[in-house]
Amino acid sequence: MSEAIAVVSFPGSNCDADAHHAIKEVLGAPCRVVWHDETDLSGYLAVVLPGGFSFGDYLRGGALAAHSPVMRAVAGFARRGGPVLGICNGFQVLTEAGLLPGQLARNRSLGFECRDVHLRVERASAPFTSRLAPGQVLRLPIAHGEGAYYADDETLDRLEGEGRVAFRYCDAGGAVTPEANVNGSSRSIAGVVNEAGNVMGMMPHPERAVEPLLGYEDGRLVLGSLLDAVLAAAA
Repeated sequence: MSEAIAVVSFPGSNCDADAHHAIKEVLGAPCRVVWHDETDLSGYLAVVLPGGFSFGDYLRGGALAAHSPVMRAVAGFARRGGPVLGICNGFQVLTEAGLLPGQLARNRSLGFECRDVHLRVERASAPFTSRLAPGQVLRLPIAHGEGAYYADDETLDRLEGEGRVAFRYCDAGGAVTPEANVNGSSRSIAGVVNEAGNVMGMMPHPERAVEPLLGYEDGRLVLGSLLDAVLAAAA
């Protein structure tokens, strides 16, 4: 592998360096940060859209980044079955680009939420959650003002029926409660995948939970799952 994973950087991204560090320095995977004007991702085996405030979140989170030149390449990469992971602002970009259903609305508190949360694993499969088990509880940080996942009831029912809900906000014991739903997401959803299962968006930040120095390492299970998929594709 030369550069297995591409981390896309938009004007205003502020978690691209964190994602690059977690993937390359902690997990040891070849990784490169690519600018948003990139138009060819054919040399990569996975793509990560990191968190931050692309284009200053003007209009709404992810709305302008969804029209960056690189997003045509991301869409083509996803159509060919390549794994695409959107984290926080990256999740917003994927919904704005139509690569994932629903949208991320203002938090129920109308304020910025920066704290640790617990997530219950709802889906355990490649390429994003193969190192996890259904019902497992993770602790990861969030940092967002527009993180409340919203979709109409028909869409939510379809996501539930097709097993496309990846994570829900829960308490430390795994119970999904209104109090644990920190941003007011529909049905406490914290992450979803597309119909093919190769595009996932999640609001919590796995790249900020990969080293003992940070206080937790649950993020390695998510990024490690992606790395497993990359290694399998490269074999």
